Amino acid sequence: MTHIVVLPGDGIGPEITKSALDILRAALEVTGQEDIYSFSEHWIGGAGIDAVNDPCPQETIEACKKADGILLGAIGGPQWEKAPKTPEMGLLQLRQSLELYANVRPTQVRDELVHLSPLKEEIVKGTDFVMFRELIGGLYFGKPKYYTDEEAFDTMYYSRESIERIVRQGFEMAMKRRKKLASIDKANVLANSKLWRQIVQENSKEYPKVDVEYLYVDAAAMKLIANPRDFDVIVTENLFGDILSDEASMLPGSLGLSPSASYSANGPSLYEPIHGSAPDIAGQDKANPLSMILSVTMMLKESFAEDKLAQWIEEVTFSAIEDGFLPGDLGGTTSTSTLTKEIINRLKKGASH
Repeated sequence: MTHIVVLPGDGIGPEITKSALDILRAALEVTGQEDIYSFSEHWIGGAGIDAVNDPCPQETIEACKKADGILLGAIGGPQWEKAPKTPEMGLLQLRQSLELYANVRPTQVRDELVHLSPLKEEIVKGTDFVMFRELIGGLYFGKPKYYTDEEAFDTMYYSRESIERIVRQGFEMAMKRRKKLASIDKANVLANSKLWRQIVQENSKEYPKVDVEYLYVDAAAMKLIANPRDFDVIVTENLFGDILSDEASMLPGSLGLSPSASYSANGPSLYEPIHGSAPDIAGQDKANPLSMILSVTMMLKESFAEDKLAQWIEEVTFSAIEDGFLPGDLGGTTSTSTLTKEIINRLKKGASH
């Protein structure tokens, strides 16, 4: 039995999580796999604060450690901004407890939605790449840190082990795709970027079929806008990845189209949309569930090797989008529940994977 821990969270999180799981369960029923997967829900974020006064209860952490995969809806909201422990602190605690060291964000501009991109069609059409961001090192976690009214500093620290771990993940993904890897650093200025580039060069010898490109982060930021189709797999450190992944998220034209994964060295991976909890539309049946649906299919592919099942769900989902079932952020008026029902109906009518 494959067990999935579900963390609906806050805002639109419960709505889009329910939508994606209803679709997954329908697909499993059609394919006769409903008895293979089990699910359990647990508190995270503001929902945890309201229920047990903790944004990341120990019970949630223990359940996640035992899971085969984790789905997270969204966290946060204005009502918890002044809480002693905020929802965001709860998510950070979960990431640290599970040792989630790599954030993985696929960026794909689909033909049927290319008109939504802020870039010209001839520039962005066909864009399809994956970005690997190191998640637990660099400036955000380096010590010492120091701050006064007069001066401040942060420490940008990386070990060989932490760099090599994510670099090899990038190479392995490149081997499954178009065999191109872009390593992003600032090796002309930063000492840890020099080590980063050195380690990429060393590991590239084990992957002779992968074409490696080395880019300074400023040049990479420009290329993401000027020629995004040229990227296949991108690998970079925490700060650069934080900025570049948000830049990349704008290429499809909506945050509601992008899933993400966070990989653990020895435990389950966590899958979630890249957008926030959108409290302004929570509970109104207006949320776009596509990023959560794509987070589910990403989990099926990456954690459970269910590529055909995932592809089938994606094809059926985007057939509905192409036929005009568009949520508000994509220019339509289709509600969360209506889109969900339409996708489920198409799954039941169509042939299985």
